[in-house]
Formats: sequence, structure tokens, C-alpha cells
Amino acid sequence: MNGTDRGGMFLLGALLALGLIVGGWVLGAEIKATRLGDRYVTVKGLVERKVKSDLAIWPISYKEAGDDLASLYAKTEADKKTVLQFLSEQGIQSSEIELGVVRVVDTHRYIVEQQIAVRTGRVEQVAAAAQKTMQLLQKGIVLGGNPGPGLAYKFTALNAIKPDMITEATRNARAAADRFALDSGSKVGAIRQANQGVFSILPADQGDASESGEMAGGSFAADSSLMKTVRVVTTVQYYLEK
Repeated sequence: MNGTDRGGMFLLGALLALGLIVGGWVLGAEIKATRLGDRYVTVKGLVERKVKSDLAIWPISYKEAGDDLASLYAKTEADKKTVLQFLSEQGIQSSEIELGVVRVVDTHRYIVEQQIAVRTGRVEQVAAAAQKTMQLLQKGIVLGGNPGPGLAYKFTALNAIKPDMITEATRNARAAADRFALDSGSKVGAIRQANQGVFSILPADQGDASESGEMAGGSFAADSSLMKTVRVVTTVQYYLEK
């Protein structure tokens, strides 16, 4: 074997050795990444805020029944004036009142129904007025059953408090991860995965909501409560480092 052949064989051997070294480094990096991916903790951050409703929707329906349609219309108009007078006495403004269409049902006799809806941000005013509907009954107004949920209190400013609540919930989740890492002799690394969670509006002092922040029928129950609890649970996965 001449010198050229020996040089070629030496170069080939060096390249093979270098390939094994590089390949070993890549394999080691993949194993390290796999092990790092197996070491993480899932924690939850809970935040609750007590808020006051800022919108009241109050449907008031009334009806009259009889055999003469013309007299029923006249009585319905008189009922409307009585209801509007009642609302005015309770401090409800005309701009906060919506008149519904008159509905006539023809069975064995005529039934004339109408609905007046109050929609206002003055929720306490409505709450006080709703306690005095007995005055309408005393004046001969036959209140009908509302097809909907009745008086409802809404909270419409959720978007204004969302960012702060998410920040606080994430901070609480990180604190939980720090405690877990301390107990396990690890350090909290970067976020592996995060889920903001669903915002729930529940009745005030609601104590039986699930860990996910939701409850069955919660929205209907919350509508009947002037004060509410806004709740969010974020779920975050953190890598754990030695």
C-alpha cells in the first residue's frame, strides 16, 4: 500500500470516528429532551371576585280574559296605565321601559296579554320595586306567568376584569408549582402548556362549583342574584428541573 492509500484510509477512519461522536451527541440531546419532557407538574390557579350586577331586566306581563274583545282591549289599556304609574312611583324612568305587543288568544273565551319590560342599570331600584308588586294585585292587575326566567340581574363588565384575574390565577398556579418543586427537590422551569380556563358567573357565596369553575344551571341561578361571584381556574404545566 502506497502513501496515498494509507492517507486515504486514515482520513476515512477519522471521518467515521467524527460521525460517531456527532451522532452520539445528537442522541444524547434527544434523550435529555425526552427526560426533560417527562418531568413536569400540572397545577391549577383559582381566582374569585365578588361583583355587583350592573343590569336588571324585569319583564312584567299581565292579562285579562272575557267574552267581549272590545271591552278586553279597553281593560288592557287601563291595566297598562296602572302598571306604568306603578313603575313611575318606584322611580323607574320612561326611557328604561319597553312596551311589548298585545297578544290575543282565542279559546273558549278571549285572553289578552301584554308585557312591559324594564331594562336599567339601576339594579337596586328594580330590586326594591320588585318587592312591591302586591300593590298591582291590590289594584286588580292579573299578573301572568313569564315564559322566561323573570327578573334577571346581569353582570356585563366581565371583559374589564378578565386580564387581572388571569394574571392572578397564573400567579397562583406558579406558587403551587413552586411549593411542589420545593417538596420534590426540583426547580420550576418554563411553561410546558397553559389553559386559561372558563370564566363562570355564579350566585354570590356559591360554594358547590366544580374545580373547573362551572356548575350545572349556574347561569340561571346567577341571574336571580344581585351580587355574584366571578370565578376562573387556569391550568398550567411547568417543566421541572433538577
